[in-house]
Amino acid sequence: MAGGFGTRLRPVTCTIPKPMVPVVNKPLMEHIVERLREAGIKDILSILYFQADKIIDYFGDGSKFGVNMEYVTALADYGTAGSVKAAESFLNERFVIISGDVLTDFKIWEAINFHEKKGSLATIMLTRVENPLSFGIVITDENGKIVRFLEKPSWGQVFSDTINTGIYILEPDALDLIPPETEFDFSKNLFPKILEKKLPLYGYIAKGYWKDVGDLNEYRNVNMDVLFGKVKVNISEEKKNTIGYDLWVGENSVIDEETDISGGVLIGRNCQIKKGVVLKDCVIGDDSIVDEGATIKNSVFWNSCKIESGANVKKALIGKNVSIKKHAFVEEEAIISDDCIVGEGATIRAGIKMWPSKTVEDGAVLSSSLIWGEKWNRALFGAEGISGIANVEITPEFAAKVGASLGAMIGKGSVVATSRDSHKVSRMVNRALISGLLSVGVNVNDLRVTPECVARYQVSEGSRTAGIHTRKSPFSHNSVDIKFIDSNGMDMPNGKQKSIERLFFREDFPRANIEDTGRLTFPYRVIEYYQDALLNFIDVDTIKNAQFKFTLDYSYGPATNVFPNILSDFGCEVISLNTYLDEKKLTKSYEEFRNEFIQLSDISRSLKANLGIMFDVGAEKIYIVDDQGNMLPDDVSQSLMALLLLATSKKKSPKIAVPVSSSSNIEKIAAKFGGNVIRTKASPRGIMETALNKDIDLACDGMGGFIFPEFNRFFDSMVASAKLIEMLAKMKKNISSLCFEIPPSNVVFTQVPCPFELKGTIMRKLVENNNENEMELIDGVRIKRDGEWVLLLPDPDRSYFLIYAEADSKNRSHELLAEYKKRVTEWVEKA
Repeated sequence: MAGGFGTRLRPVTCTIPKPMVPVVNKPLMEHIVERLREAGIKDILSILYFQADKIIDYFGDGSKFGVNMEYVTALADYGTAGSVKAAESFLNERFVIISGDVLTDFKIWEAINFHEKKGSLATIMLTRVENPLSFGIVITDENGKIVRFLEKPSWGQVFSDTINTGIYILEPDALDLIPPETEFDFSKNLFPKILEKKLPLYGYIAKGYWKDVGDLNEYRNVNMDVLFGKVKVNISEEKKNTIGYDLWVGENSVIDEETDISGGVLIGRNCQIKKGVVLKDCVIGDDSIVDEGATIKNSVFWNSCKIESGANVKKALIGKNVSIKKHAFVEEEAIISDDCIVGEGATIRAGIKMWPSKTVEDGAVLSSSLIWGEKWNRALFGAEGISGIANVEITPEFAAKVGASLGAMIGKGSVVATSRDSHKVSRMVNRALISGLLSVGVNVNDLRVTPECVARYQVSEGSRTAGIHTRKSPFSHNSVDIKFIDSNGMDMPNGKQKSIERLFFREDFPRANIEDTGRLTFPYRVIEYYQDALLNFIDVDTIKNAQFKFTLDYSYGPATNVFPNILSDFGCEVISLNTYLDEKKLTKSYEEFRNEFIQLSDISRSLKANLGIMFDVGAEKIYIVDDQGNMLPDDVSQSLMALLLLATSKKKSPKIAVPVSSSSNIEKIAAKFGGNVIRTKASPRGIMETALNKDIDLACDGMGGFIFPEFNRFFDSMVASAKLIEMLAKMKKNISSLCFEIPPSNVVFTQVPCPFELKGTIMRKLVENNNENEMELIDGVRIKRDGEWVLLLPDPDRSYFLIYAEADSKNRSHELLAEYKKRVTEWVEKA
């Protein structure tokens, strides 16, 4: 499979297809051909697409590599399995599929023997990795039969560290299951189809080295792994008999005897390494010259490079025909692609990418406008979208690039709604995001200061492709969040976030010409449309008849511009608190939040209000005070809303969705009213996805967030408050009496430190050490046994495992918690 564009390796793949990228001076695909030849496979068919001629010109008929090579050029992108189907006429016997962009020393013949012994229709070669997030996870039984797999999961779905390597052994009959000229993927389509039809599908866990050369860091690391002996490949250069370091030298290369060499160093053919050069852990391509006193460490150079005297290159990737002049400095993680010139005394800052044929003048400093901290190395997106320190990590330049990345993903001519809170830094970032979107030809509807739930409603009800909401972080005084919204008004799915992330780091989004730049508009009556829709959704007359008195704390957020007009139609006596915008109070510590909640409780009690409600700043969550002035814990609020919904619903069997971490009390309450409970993933996106199902009547997050899918598919404190008041009016009961009907919760929680690279291992051990019939794998691993349950969930953003437990008493719940905490701790220590 050699048709990929190699977009994640840009800019070094701008002029070369990814399979031809050199690893220790030999094309990556040549290493694969050698591996296949060693396995006794001589007939090789390459499926090509991008820059096919460069692969054909190099390998020809394969004779100089000891194999027979043929080629098929794809006419369209039919997906991985679809492209193999297009080559069906070549495949009349058992065949192996392998990607052109991996490096491995697997013994492929052992997997073929396993496949034959099992009589399998298809066998997937598997391996175990530290971070399985970017791969397809596979679970097999004790005989190697595949029972479950999942493509590119979230941490909560990492049920194992055993992943799909993309190397498959197939019988020709498997092609009958692939439709012709149709986009069809092995992992997403073919393998699920084989499982569905209960045909033999096996996984072979291979021993040895395997690396998907997916990005620039992995590419450099793969070269280093060869030098350090971590992978067994054929190196063309001659290994010298040295002591204290490893050295490979190609034909006709000359190395001065005063060269300082350490670690592992590979020098190609026809190279000149002059006096006083320092080389450590590096690869130097053919026909290169390194002048006196230059220093090269932890770096990879392609062919025909010239490094002049005194130049210093550290941990960088340098393409072919690059000239680095005297005393230039190339810092760590820099990427310089083909035909570039770095001037004398110039500096290339860490992480900078130079595209082909660029020149940096003498003495210039090429630096990124993006200041990026170590915390961002793992991923651009986190639980709250993109978060970072305002004007340090999230600068206007950074935001403009983010906007352009989103625009490049959704396409020119699309429409994006932008919104923000009232803080001045949110306005600054929002305007930069708008500039980036306009620059790639995307039209922008700026909603300005708007509650996030109203912005989501506008996106979901209009013809907009996406939305962005910018806010000062409610959790950190120095940080800002950029939240991405899809066309349904929900959090943008992981796949699209990853697409934005790739475009952001590649920096090759196309800018629109002067006539095609986007148009900026400011829609009017946004709030009025939302207010009208909400009033039509609520039974206003029932609320009027109840004549409630309640207190409402707006938390200084933008809901103060929206909800009062809705409340005026309810005929209630409302005592409102904190009803103005205050950018200094958009972030609260736990103590500040607690104090405001206590204040609301005291006021509600003294005024003898029917209830009290506090919004969070973003108007997504509500916190409830009952008629006695008691502050309800989040789990009690969730149970209360569920009880009210079930008791007032006109449906025969209402459905309520709650996270896997919620108490079993919900099932007890639902059983009383003939309702059903659906368990969801714990993430906001997972709950929202469940709410897309119109059969769901209420979705909760267990932390004050409620969704009524009949109106919208996202958390909205104004909708939740209005429905709470409506349902109480219908029940004609006060909250305190209803709370007596709610069983006590015995859920307890803790967290255990766990490195990211071990999360998949821990998940696999949990699956292996528990009975399949006692496990739920909705999100994390939930183990149910004898009326008790334990949930173990990897934290997506931090190096922790989250553990929840519930039994018939708090003491027993804590015993369960301690038991599984001990297990995870021991597994981590032994790994």
